[in-house]
Amino acid sequence: MEMIISVVIFIAGVALAIQAFIGLSFFISSVWEKERRAAFFAGLQFAGMLAVLLVFLWLARAGFFRTAAGFGLLIAGYVVAVVAAILLVRRTKPNPSALRGTEGLIRGEVNRFDEREQVFARNRTIRPGSKEYEIFYREHPQYEAYDKQRRKKGGPLGSIGAIDGKKGGPNVEATLACNFVPQAFSTPDKVKPKPIFNPMYQSKGEESELKVRRYDLSPEEATQRVKGFTLSVGADLVGITEINPLWVYSHKGEIFNENWEDWGKEIVPDKYAIVFAEEMDFRMVGAAPHTPTVFESMRNYSKGAFIATQLASFIANLGYRATANHLRHYEALMVPLAVDAGLGELGRLGYLITKEFGPRVRLGAVTTDLPLVPDKPVDIGVGHFCKICKKCATCCPSKSIPLGEQEVVNGTLRWKLNEETCFDYWGKIGTDCNICMRVCPYSHARTLPHKLIVELIARNANARRIFSFMDDIFYGRKPKPRPAPEWTKFK
Repeated sequence: MEMIISVVIFIAGVALAIQAFIGLSFFISSVWEKERRAAFFAGLQFAGMLAVLLVFLWLARAGFFRTAAGFGLLIAGYVVAVVAAILLVRRTKPNPSALRGTEGLIRGEVNRFDEREQVFARNRTIRPGSKEYEIFYREHPQYEAYDKQRRKKGGPLGSIGAIDGKKGGPNVEATLACNFVPQAFSTPDKVKPKPIFNPMYQSKGEESELKVRRYDLSPEEATQRVKGFTLSVGADLVGITEINPLWVYSHKGEIFNENWEDWGKEIVPDKYAIVFAEEMDFRMVGAAPHTPTVFESMRNYSKGAFIATQLASFIANLGYRATANHLRHYEALMVPLAVDAGLGELGRLGYLITKEFGPRVRLGAVTTDLPLVPDKPVDIGVGHFCKICKKCATCCPSKSIPLGEQEVVNGTLRWKLNEETCFDYWGKIGTDCNICMRVCPYSHARTLPHKLIVELIARNANARRIFSFMDDIFYGRKPKPRPAPEWTKFK
């Protein structure tokens, strides 16, 4: 019996020590994140955990737990711990809709979206007085008055960097420098590359013309190669989906490099999409809505253009059709493709939320006819958590994110972002805002305690309720921007 009591005491002591260690790591994480409020509460929490551990050790040394009352208290503690573990750790019922990807959100007839109607295409591409202008607004008169007002304010971002004035000027220049890359990679030969001939592997046809060699790869090998290549050239996440044509634009609307013959052209869906994500820096996003965050967005869009065009060229060299999708050339909606490729779930804020980085990602893709093995959609608890949390909607300065329940829009069940009011706010402050991205509880840096929390909320419905409530306590219902890296100072 003495041995059993000793083991029970030892296990309890180890458990309390681990708990205190997690509390300490959360305190250190909060200090590193420069979250003063969280650091204060985390410090109190750690102090309480440490006090409990010290009292336990003192009572154990005094022999209290070898008495009937002490042993009874110890067993009661075990019961509480086991009940808490069952409530928070066990895997609760999965979300069947999430496991079906975008198919699980379809509730009726879905019409493919025309890129010409997209808010950027209307305000950035169509030129007043042009043939395209006359055609579009004759067919869509409901947009004309709004778009005229938008253009008077300076285009998509109005006066870029307006929120920070002259102090944010260097960040604006850095943003424009990064914009050069996706612009340069938007020419037809970059987004739909032809193979680069390798003399070792080219062959001659009947008329002695050079012909592309098509590599006969199994879907498994091709998948391994394209995923490895995508990660090696800079992506942080990559997944594959067989394309649902509903998520491909019906017609081309964004025009760069004066290729106006493409405007309004019908887009034919391809077979597969290789979808990738790049992490946006935690500290840069933390400054949202100020100029460091718009630079970070453009830096990732620049990186995404590099990755997409490199990957498309690689696939073309293998002898297959490939089209790069990045900031200056999209043929499909990236978030639905990413959901179907298993990279994450659609959140209340309208962004993809990943398990690894939350919504702090930018997306790109390559569509192709190369036979590949699709990934499966995932259930990481986002749908349920977003119903509870609502922090992005509460903090949205333009009230563009709905506080209510999901609704059926164009045949799909989702939270419908008001892109017009969101776009107006961007124009007012001169950045892409990103406040919703900053305040999302999934956006915290992936330090040890936050990794544990993400794992728990992915598994357990009770954990989602508890940690949504705790996030409000530790970080506030309306968290303030965090200090950006020194080199991007704007005050």
